[in-house]
Amino acid sequence: MLQTSVKTLKQLVTSREQAQPALANVMSENTLRPPTAILSNRLRMLSFNIQVGINTQHYRHYVTRSWQHVLPSQRRNENLDQIAHLLREFDLVALQEVDGGSIRSGYINQTEYLARKGHFPYWYHQLNRDLGRFAQHSNGFLCRANPLQVEDHKLPGRLPGRGAIVVRLGNENDHIIIVMMHLSLSQRSRNRQLSYICDLIAEHKHIVLMGDMNTHAEQLLEKTPLRYGHLRPVHNGEFTFPSWRPSRSIDHILVSDEIKINEVSVLNKRLSDHLPVAVDIELPFQLAFPN
Repeated sequence: MLQTSVKTLKQLVTSREQAQPALANVMSENTLRPPTAILSNRLRMLSFNIQVGINTQHYRHYVTRSWQHVLPSQRRNENLDQIAHLLREFDLVALQEVDGGSIRSGYINQTEYLARKGHFPYWYHQLNRDLGRFAQHSNGFLCRANPLQVEDHKLPGRLPGRGAIVVRLGNENDHIIIVMMHLSLSQRSRNRQLSYICDLIAEHKHIVLMGDMNTHAEQLLEKTPLRYGHLRPVHNGEFTFPSWRPSRSIDHILVSDEIKINEVSVLNKRLSDHLPVAVDIELPFQLAFPN
């Protein structure tokens, strides 16, 4: 496969079950990176469940701000701008609980909004549960490097509406595969979803899994199909939920043994009911980034 441009990226999004017919949510060619670029083997990544832009700071806000899950809010837009400012520090971002453009978001595709505000030339929006004009439950992917390939996968489960975005960065001979996901609440469904994901990564050496996995890392790596995957968590069980008084570690970035970790942190950024997880890794090859 040749190096992918924005135009050909539209043709390369594939799925084992159901591919979206077109990538209308990939930025236009007018936003391509400048002609000059820098090469680096470091990749700064962030995983963040943004709760459709709602800034929840207390349990009572699940009640008092619940209307924001249905109706638009200026406060949400201001919070999205703060999230975009945070994302600018990273090269690749996995977003969960993003709205694709419904009444509650003011018909704003939040993945596209954050990509533009955060100056990401490449992005992909995965719609997983379509409630029409009332809600567009989605995952999002933002990147500064040109992906070699992007795949859209619908994950199995008792209830439909969960998905994974699979991205390859690098070149034909050496690449990293990154799987971004938001897993189910039930253990049975999570195990089915992780079994599916294990099949996706089985033939790859350099692997990153990232997202809201709705369980602790020990559970993931000891009592799910991932126990055979030679993966390790990047952070030491720091709690990520709820953001105002963290007591559970459910947001993770897992990497294969061959990947070197330079720096990792759970960021104390209370812009959602989850805290974002960040990691700086070192790759065995170089990527081109806008200068």
